[in-house]
Amino acid sequence: MVGDYLKMHGFEVTLCDGGRSLRTAIAQRTPDLVVLDLNMPDEDGLSIVRDLKARSVIPIIMLTATASAIDRVVGLELGADDYLPKPCELRELVARVRSVLRRVQGAAASVPAETAPAPEVGRLVRFGTKWLELDSLRLRDERGEEQALTRSEFDLLKAFADHPKRALSRERLLDLADARDPDAFDRAIDVRINRIRKKIEPDPANPRFICTVRGLGYVFRPDGD
Repeated sequence: MVGDYLKMHGFEVTLCDGGRSLRTAIAQRTPDLVVLDLNMPDEDGLSIVRDLKARSVIPIIMLTATASAIDRVVGLELGADDYLPKPCELRELVARVRSVLRRVQGAAASVPAETAPAPEVGRLVRFGTKWLELDSLRLRDERGEEQALTRSEFDLLKAFADHPKRALSRERLLDLADARDPDAFDRAIDVRINRIRKKIEPDPANPRFICTVRGLGYVFRPDGD
């Protein structure tokens, strides 16, 4: 039913009945997005999220049982880009799919590669142990080795890069990163920040670069003071 509805709205859809068939399909052709039911046969959806995000940056929208808030938190911690409780309104699912694709592809997605402008030189921002390349949407270390980064994580890092040494509320960060979720819960932004800290902080348990401002939100301190 979900597949048929997405096809009706112009999407090319491949249906998979479990983790094994999903990996086979991805090996044959990389999708733009995965809509993943967490109640999968043979393998639970959270382990599939963990595996996919360890090997790729394919955006994932989770479908979760209405009462499973803990699954949403764990899924976000593992790298999922959005979630929708079941039973879901299919029109909302289509809206979520389009929203995530817009964030991932960005405005430059419609520009042919041969006519796209060359990236600017020097658009780098230091985040703790890593460098963020603003044009290529990459997070890398000093040796050039890339650290996997979801689009929602990149958008948050860019929001910090654009507003260094300024305390930003959770509401403001959601707006700046275009990550506002009409069904958001309090921990949504905190989960994303915790994921980012694990990638950039020398000691994620004692963050120096993205710091908590009690009662408000977070601040990016480029020099780690």
